[in-house]
Amino acid sequence: MNKQSLVTNIGDADLKLLRIFKSVVQSGGLSAAENELNVGRSTISKHLADLEFRLDLKLCNRGPAGFSLTEDGEKVLKAADRLLDSVLDFRVEVNEIKRNLVGTIRVSLFDQCASNPESQLARAINTFNQLAPKVDVELSLEPPNVIEAMVIGGRLDVGIVAEHRVAPSLNYSPLYGENMCLYCGKDHSFFDQEPGAIDIDDVRRTNYAGISVTSPNMHIGQTLKLRRTANVQSEHALSILILSGRYVGFLPDHLAHNHVRSGLMKAVLPEKLNYRAKFSAITRRTPKPNRITSLFLKTLEKEHAG
Repeated sequence: MNKQSLVTNIGDADLKLLRIFKSVVQSGGLSAAENELNVGRSTISKHLADLEFRLDLKLCNRGPAGFSLTEDGEKVLKAADRLLDSVLDFRVEVNEIKRNLVGTIRVSLFDQCASNPESQLARAINTFNQLAPKVDVELSLEPPNVIEAMVIGGRLDVGIVAEHRVAPSLNYSPLYGENMCLYCGKDHSFFDQEPGAIDIDDVRRTNYAGISVTSPNMHIGQTLKLRRTANVQSEHALSILILSGRYVGFLPDHLAHNHVRSGLMKAVLPEKLNYRAKFSAITRRTPKPNRITSLFLKTLEKEHAG
């Protein structure tokens, strides 16, 4: 068998090997990939060896020392991502032609909206699945800048982010909002202070934790000239820093609610230090969304309009 055949002739077997390779990398090794792929470690190892033979490249180190990618493996992984995304796009486009709603909708959002009473994402997914039962849903959590870049690059079909700037290559569909307040933990010096005992200058002197990427959170921290001494990329991580009692930070009221009710958090100057975040669904302007993406977007808009 010619080792160069994969470069000029890619078949279903080769795509299968590339998907297995990608799954092993995402899982962090052969043992961890057993459950994901539902095959034994020895079979996975043989598939990797077959792929290396087809490519005539050593893709990874695997053994007692653990699993790691080689430099060639890193490059092949990136190329495989592009190839598999192209195959997915091809299948979606063919199904467009056949007028069948079959494929995958890739959606990502920033942090947690499950506890937000204004968010109807779960209900929208329910409705969408009834309308398009043969479409798989891939749902992930990512920082807002990553979501925007992936939507623009075609790696995501729909992103849900807080509005903070308008990218000319994206379309925005308003969905819901959330109210944000500054919070401290029960071990913070602000926690037991009486109303009126602290002011904005006191807040500026304490440790502030904020989202480290361009967002309404970053903007409000800069506007108020707060002293950011800790950076996070998710509100869950921000909650942990606030609960430590060493930092203050802005959280949505629905996320802080249980901590406040349990006596673990308290809003700081809530009448002054608050803002409202507005969330929109984003899709890229060109090429125009396919039928699956259009249906998902319309479902989102309809459920939130209600």
